[in-house]
Amino acid sequence: MNRLLCLSLVCLVSGAAWAQSGDGPTDAKAQKTYAQGMDWLKAHDRVAAIESFKKADKQDGGHCVACREQMIRLGLEIGDFKTADQAAQEMIADAKDSKAMAMAHDERAAVLIREAATKNKDDIYAEADREYKAALAAYANFPEAVYGDGLALAHLKQDHAAKARFEDFVAMTKRDTAMRQRAQLYADKPELARERMAPAFAVTTLDGRRLSLDDLQGKVVLIDFWATWCGPCREALPHIQRIAQKFQDQPLVVLSVSLDSDEAKWKEFVAKNNMTWLQYRDGGFEGSLAKLFGVTSIPHTFTIDAEGVLQDEHIGDASIEGKLKKLCARARELEEAPKTTAKAGQ
Repeated sequence: MNRLLCLSLVCLVSGAAWAQSGDGPTDAKAQKTYAQGMDWLKAHDRVAAIESFKKADKQDGGHCVACREQMIRLGLEIGDFKTADQAAQEMIADAKDSKAMAMAHDERAAVLIREAATKNKDDIYAEADREYKAALAAYANFPEAVYGDGLALAHLKQDHAAKARFEDFVAMTKRDTAMRQRAQLYADKPELARERMAPAFAVTTLDGRRLSLDDLQGKVVLIDFWATWCGPCREALPHIQRIAQKFQDQPLVVLSVSLDSDEAKWKEFVAKNNMTWLQYRDGGFEGSLAKLFGVTSIPHTFTIDAEGVLQDEHIGDASIEGKLKKLCARARELEEAPKTTAKAGQ
């Protein structure tokens, strides 16, 4: 399954708001090994790093919380689900109170749901469902586990139960967030949770507009990751400009996401090049949107249909007008469908 879908499944459901970073190892040898793991991380060698954290946890008698957190995070990143699951099960075994128990089960469920998305196996989704239910049995006021269980149930095609979970999440979270909007969408259409949905997000654009992806339901969305320092991005800019102009009367929204760290330089470039469509600065490859979409090179575009489903992804400049035209036509059909139904019922 697409890596982007795996990211969107897990980033919204892993970890409770009250979770705290775990303690490091207490054993002297384990501390040295843990430090070596951190050095491997700095060197961007995640495979060597995870082996160091596994060794440090063993040297610490299987009680290094920070080691487990690193094992889970890196295991998910490199697809080492066995290591991530082992760490999560250790967390469950060592949980001292109801909140710790709930978080541990939620961590394991997040590992399982990522593995299930990667391998497309219902039995793993079913195990994730059991883990989310265990988390909620230990601590009922856990919105993230409610949402996660909704995802697991939707993938098991238990749409009625999934709908109830998403509705519960909406009721539990009063603040209007991108995650709450996505839960409402899934409550209305649980089947969408099985699609290759673009990750939910909310940003404030250059013109001061607060924008969330789910606010744009009914419109096709083109997200363009770029930067002023990127030569290929500057070469692709006229193409994006033509698209923005050509489709200005169509149900299409273009959002350019800059990875520039220099805000002043970015604003100057946008103004100088008459980039009148929606603009947002993410600050770099470690920015929230870049990480959410798994962007590691630019220019990088994502085409999302009127229901929020990711339809196309391109690295580098690409001819996408034909795809956009078809998706806009489909968006107009979806908009007209309720009107046609209403007239038929008169």
